[in-house]
Amino acid sequence: MRPLVALVIFGLAFFYIATEKADKVKVVLIGAAAMVVLGLAPGTEVFYSEHAGIDWNVIFLLLGMMIVIGIVKQTGVFDYLGIWAAKRSRGEPYRLMVLLMLITAVASPFLDNVTTIMLVAPVTIVVCERLRIPPQPYLIAEVLASNIGGAATLIGDPPNIIIGSRAGLSFNDFLVHMTPIVVIVFVLFVILSRFLFRKDFRHNPQQVAAVLALQERRAIKDPRLLVRCLVVLAVMVAGFSLHSVLHLEPSLVALIGAGVMLLVAKADVGEVLREVEWSTLVFFMGLFVMVSGLVHTGVIEAIGDWAVAAIGDRYLLAATALLFGSGVLGAFFDNIPYVATMTPVVEGVVEQEPQTGQSLWWAFALGADFGGNGTAVAASANVVALGIASRSGHHITFWQFTRYGAVVTVLSIGLAWVYVWLRYFA
Repeated sequence: MRPLVALVIFGLAFFYIATEKADKVKVVLIGAAAMVVLGLAPGTEVFYSEHAGIDWNVIFLLLGMMIVIGIVKQTGVFDYLGIWAAKRSRGEPYRLMVLLMLITAVASPFLDNVTTIMLVAPVTIVVCERLRIPPQPYLIAEVLASNIGGAATLIGDPPNIIIGSRAGLSFNDFLVHMTPIVVIVFVLFVILSRFLFRKDFRHNPQQVAAVLALQERRAIKDPRLLVRCLVVLAVMVAGFSLHSVLHLEPSLVALIGAGVMLLVAKADVGEVLREVEWSTLVFFMGLFVMVSGLVHTGVIEAIGDWAVAAIGDRYLLAATALLFGSGVLGAFFDNIPYVATMTPVVEGVVEQEPQTGQSLWWAFALGADFGGNGTAVAASANVVALGIASRSGHHITFWQFTRYGAVVTVLSIGLAWVYVWLRYFA
């Protein structure tokens, strides 16, 4: 009975989020409250449990990066990059989209995709506002590119960090096993985007001419502050890359970086905190509590156990189920708590046959990472991008994102299955 009640609460909340019949923050707070009041998600565990509660690493990583971006924004560097990108593409919509996607996809394997989106999204909005074109298609394309590119490395996507830690996989393991298929999927996505977003491409020659006449260097308001910010950002990137060596969580790196940035910028803390997307942080916390209800009542574990029993020692079938199952489930649940919950299940299967079963980790990672494009709430980067868009006055609806994300997810998962079959089972 308890699992059914948890499923009903989650299903109703997801319905209201998907149809936008109510504000998503209100929905998740009511859903989270219902889970706790009914004892489906114990109040003590949601704040303290690493695997069945709020993931504070995600929350504080977002908070730290929002503070950093708020300070960097004051230098005018986003205007500079916006003008540069517009001039480089000469205002041609598809070329501009490819340029922005390429920047995002190259950055995502080395920064986590949430951080990448927080850096690139403001640039995109500036570019599109300069060219008088709607930024929504470009933001959606960047998020999809970020989720694809972030799958390439251990540190590119939070689910990879969880899987790598649990499975004992190194940075180089991810490079060898994940990067080849990520490159293939990204190249095909770039080609597909020409047709996928064709109705959204608009060209305004007069605005392009005006932008081409601008001097991007004049957009920099405070060169000295920009230099200091770039130095802090470079150290933060190094910290993200070396977090396993330094034994520092990415969230701590982000918070330390935010603190140092506030010091070197001598910024007004109140003004900077106004730039924080508080509604996005609250949404994530509420979503984690609702997923906690599914975890605590055994819903997700029951699904995993059923799959293990049905598969037995048929590892190609197991890889297929993990790949497609993670792609589908990961589209409806945030892939961070989903992966945290499912890793013990995968570990149990792999232990039965370590050598053959190793392929299951890669199928699991690909399914979870690529499934993050499935809906507007499937990955942290998606939610953050929608929050930034809404705050800037360019609202992206749940279905506006999902209709593109679903197509890309189907393409990605299909190609990933072929890759897994050829590499590990053919």
